[in-house]
Amino acid sequence: MSLVNLRGRVAWVFAEDDFDIDLIIGVRNIKITDVKELAALAMSDYMPGFASSVRKGDLLVGGSNFGYGHPHYPAMRAMRHLGISCVIAESFSPGFFRGEMSMGFPLVSCPGILAAAERGDELDVNWDASEVSNARSGQRLPLQPFSSSERGMLDAGGLIPYLKARFAEEKNAQARAA
Repeated sequence: MSLVNLRGRVAWVFAEDDFDIDLIIGVRNIKITDVKELAALAMSDYMPGFASSVRKGDLLVGGSNFGYGHPHYPAMRAMRHLGISCVIAESFSPGFFRGEMSMGFPLVSCPGILAAAERGDELDVNWDASEVSNARSGQRLPLQPFSSSERGMLDAGGLIPYLKARFAEEKNAQARAA
């Protein structure tokens, strides 16, 4: 499996830097384990009814150091449940980036995206061209390419499937060499 180019509508723009990911569902709700309940709470402190406005394939846009704070997973579990397919940000908090990438969720670092995207815009993420383009404005921005292991995790659907595939490849190589 390999990454498929993404096209999605910007469901929300987090314009501030150092956005704490827990604020998506509210810190008071991070211990909720029911993903449907979490999804219903997503962004309710910012925009009541946000959950019902999200369409499958929508994207989020963020500023620098997006996902700052403790790398809790409920907020992005809620967003994935709603249909969010990707986050494109100026940059990501390292802990948040590692955690979400290990789950096979695409996080795209794209300097300049805040100035180039508005809520409702259609954005295309072209992995092979390493760029994000805005259908409304025609603007194209380079994205920071993934390392081979990051790309492998995304292609495989997460860290565990990636490691299993690598282990199987190594085992097959050893069997052929014997």
